[in-house]
Amino acid sequence: METFDAIVLGAGGAGLMAAAVAGQRGRHVVVLDHADAAGKKILISGGGRCNFTNLHTAPDRYLSANPHFAKSALGRYTAHDFVAMVERHGIAWHEKTLGQLFCDRSAREIVAMLLGECELGGVAIRLGQSLGGEIGHADGRFTVRHGDRGYTAPALLIATGGPSIPKMGATGIAYDIARRFGLKVVEPRPALVPLTLSGEETLFRALSGVATPVVARAGKTAFAEAALFTHRGLSGPAILQASSYWRHGEPLAIDFRPGAAPGWLAAAKRARPRATLAQALDLPGRLAEALAERVGVGELGTATDRALAEAERQLSDWHFHPNGTEGYAKAEVTVGGIATAALSSRTMEARDVPGLYAIGEAVDVTGWLGGYNFQWAWASGWAAGQAV
Repeated sequence: METFDAIVLGAGGAGLMAAAVAGQRGRHVVVLDHADAAGKKILISGGGRCNFTNLHTAPDRYLSANPHFAKSALGRYTAHDFVAMVERHGIAWHEKTLGQLFCDRSAREIVAMLLGECELGGVAIRLGQSLGGEIGHADGRFTVRHGDRGYTAPALLIATGGPSIPKMGATGIAYDIARRFGLKVVEPRPALVPLTLSGEETLFRALSGVATPVVARAGKTAFAEAALFTHRGLSGPAILQASSYWRHGEPLAIDFRPGAAPGWLAAAKRARPRATLAQALDLPGRLAEALAERVGVGELGTATDRALAEAERQLSDWHFHPNGTEGYAKAEVTVGGIATAALSSRTMEARDVPGLYAIGEAVDVTGWLGGYNFQWAWASGWAAGQAV
């Protein structure tokens, strides 16, 4: 049985961050993961360039049963703190859009940086270790066994993520471990995920590959980015963002002409009476034709202003009725997870189980698309690493 100060389950972003911080504070730390390489999700993120943080990070850009939970960690370890580490390692980066920061070269540089920080802290990293076996807790110490190997420490950090992207080996093991120790779990579901259409709306699948700027709204939350029609339904940044807020049975509203002034179709009719609605829409051709056909307006000059006003209303508040999502296989992250009510927002430690911590995607804190989830991984990992 090997003895440590802390055992970290999961060699992803949050786990490596926590281990590095704790190790550099003089703690003897081991990271265990079932995978054959560390940081696999980091490597595929951002098209291989890793959208590693967002300059506009703020607590209101995260979903949680407790919307205030993330404030402490995000406030104490910011996007600028992580950028400082990136620059210290000589990693070139750029801002793409909306505060999203990417590596100029490769996501491998972020993994190498985190492993380098772990090495500075003397962290032991053991890969190919099954995490679903024996985990014990007695006399203030946790034990983890894998075959004939065993590890023991007074602190155990759950950093195994959520079940999104199972092809990378992702599972819901974090929830199983949490439940063993009496922690509650907020029902997990796929997030930042394409939505699927059925019934009459399958006609829109003929538009597969067509993308256009929209405002997508689920409930009271709206996002102004691009939407993409797919062979199964809807995707693109605006849809992925809205999917985190969408629930089964609810409509998804799309504004196909965001920013258009009221009466714009009547004005177009006066200026170009022979133009068709499809021509006036200023949208990709196939999409414009499909929308005009469903609205039932042809040549503008033959339509009444009242009919055009109704067409405007439909186009600015078009309701789709998704029948589901493409599931964890295509979900970038998971909404839900280990309930924050059981955790300290400052340290990530379980209130009723001293020495047990939960960080990263395993916790019921889910960020928007665009680097927010990585920043939560860094911030929550840093908070736990400072506490163990």
